[in-house]
This record gives sequence, C-alpha cells and structure tokens, in this order.
Amino acid sequence: MRLLSLLLSSLHHHHRRSSSLFFPISTHLSRTMATSAGEPISPSNTRLGWIGTGVMGLSMSSHLINAGYTLTIFTRTPSKAQPLLSLGAHWADSPKTVASKSDVVFSIVGYPSDVRHVILHPSTGAVSGLNPGGVIVDMTTSDPSLAVEIHSAATSVGCSAVDAPVSGGDRGARNATLSIFAGGDEPIIQKLHPIFTLLGRVYYMGAPGKGQFTKLANQITIASTMVGLCEGLVYAHKAGLDLNLYLDAISTGAAGSKSLDLYGTRILKRDFAAGFFVNHFVKDLGICLRECQNMNLALPGLALAQQLYLSLKAYGEGDLGTQALVLALERLNNVSLESGAVLGEKA
Repeated sequence: MRLLSLLLSSLHHHHRRSSSLFFPISTHLSRTMATSAGEPISPSNTRLGWIGTGVMGLSMSSHLINAGYTLTIFTRTPSKAQPLLSLGAHWADSPKTVASKSDVVFSIVGYPSDVRHVILHPSTGAVSGLNPGGVIVDMTTSDPSLAVEIHSAATSVGCSAVDAPVSGGDRGARNATLSIFAGGDEPIIQKLHPIFTLLGRVYYMGAPGKGQFTKLANQITIASTMVGLCEGLVYAHKAGLDLNLYLDAISTGAAGSKSLDLYGTRILKRDFAAGFFVNHFVKDLGICLRECQNMNLALPGLALAQQLYLSLKAYGEGDLGTQALVLALERLNNVSLESGAVLGEKA
C-alpha cells in the first residue's frame, strides 16, 4: 500500500509539472473558470471590449470605464475614440485584436453589413480573435437572421453570442437608462447582468434573434408614434394654438408618450441634432418591412412612416435626428412651425 501511495504521488507530481510546462493556465482562463464557476462578473475578473463609438456607443462604453472595467476599443474613425482614450481605454487596431484582449466584446455600429464585417470577417472580425469561453454582445439594430448566424459562429469556436439592441436614444445612453432587448442563451445573459445594469435595464426575450425582433417591433411603434406627434403639432399650429401650451397640456393625458417627452420640445426649438439618425431609422424600418414580407404581414402604418423618412433622405437630411420628421410634414402642408409663416413666403 505504501508503495502504491508513493507511485500515485509521483504520478501526480509529474502530471502537475507536465501541465505547467505544456498548458500554462493564463490569467484569462483563470478568470473564465472563476466566472463560470459562479463568481459574479466584476472589474477584477472580466476584461471588456467595445467596437463602435458613435452617438450611442461613446456614452455607453464610458459607463463601463467609470465602473472600473478595463476597456479595449476599436472604431473606424480613431478621433471618435479620443474621449474614451482620455478616460483610460486602450486602443486596438482591429475588432480581432479587441476580442483577443477581452472576455466580453460589445459592438454597436451602423448597418447589418458593418455588423457582419466587424464580427464575422474571417481575418479581422471579432469571432476570429475570441478567447475560449469569450462572449460577443451585438447591440446594433440588425437582421434577426444575422444574429442567429453570429450565435452559430461563436458557438462553433466554443464561445457565446448575444443580440442585445437597445432603445432610449442618446439621452438613455448618457443616463444609463436604456432598455436592452436580449436574445440568446439565458444563462449567458444572466451572467452578463452586472454589465447590462451599468447601461440600463435588460429584458430577456428568448432564443438568438429574439432581441432583434423585439427591437424591430419597438421601431415600428416609435415610427407611428413620431408620425402622430408631428401631425398633431402641425394640426395644432394650423389651428392657431400655442404649441408649448399644447404639448404641456397633452403630455399628462392619454396622448403622453416617451417620444413626446424626448422630442416634443426639441422639435419646437428646431433642434434636429441626432439622438438617432434618420439614416439609421430608415435602415431599421427597411429591415422591418423585409421581415413583414417574410411573415406575409401587412403593416400600412409602418410603410407610410418609412416613406416619410425616405423623403428626408431625399432632401439630404439623413444625418438629422428622427424628430426631423416634422420637416417632411411641414413641406407636405407648406407651413413652418418655426415662424408661423407659409413656406416660401417672407416672415
């Protein structure tokens, strides 16, 4: 028995030396093992990556830095990353490099083609640089089918992917009050909860792609609501009402809405700066219409709103915010809320 004990001890010692020699346990893997074992995600055990620092991404990623997380970032326009670098973020030269230095990688870019490029590109995409057990969280509003494809690609290399588009605009991003619609594997989304709470409130919506379907339904609702808000303002103006009093009067009644709260005053001040770009909204509504066709679903309100927003693009106003829809309705009716004058006449 003593001989057997000595033999087992020798084998155990040899195994530990061999493991140390050929399979060193990196800091990353230690962290991954710790979190998978139940330790909550925190700045001490999880490195984060961020791809895309536009109107939304800049504010969102800054919350993560301020919470103490190590953040590595990539954006196509390096100058847009400067505020984050000043806060302590680290620059990477590609999405792949971001992923190689991170445990969880977030992306929020413009279009589905951008999502495909930064995540799935075979030589520079984030999936190609993921560490074992890594997670990709795409927060761009994109195609549900692409979300499923990304989840499959991540799973094939022993990693995970979540589609988590957001609603709340630039104000929600700045104030960390976004609604986050998450699709994917529920245990992964639960694990990411400490990070999501730094950005807003997360809602688990189901399997991969369901987060995107939720965001598209959200956009359909917003589109029709914005049409109603702008049409109501044009009508109230034509009726000779004081528009500030009008908005104040309806805001606490049944016509009150988040869109009214966020954009009503901006419209009256002619503040058309983008909290969410017309160009991106046209993209979102186009995805909605394609999905409607796949479902044999007729949503005429959605189609009308998309056409009105397309007219803004035709006038070169795609980089304005979605509240600029009032400009299209002003042109249709040959009036201006700004001056009270008929368009084309001198005030």
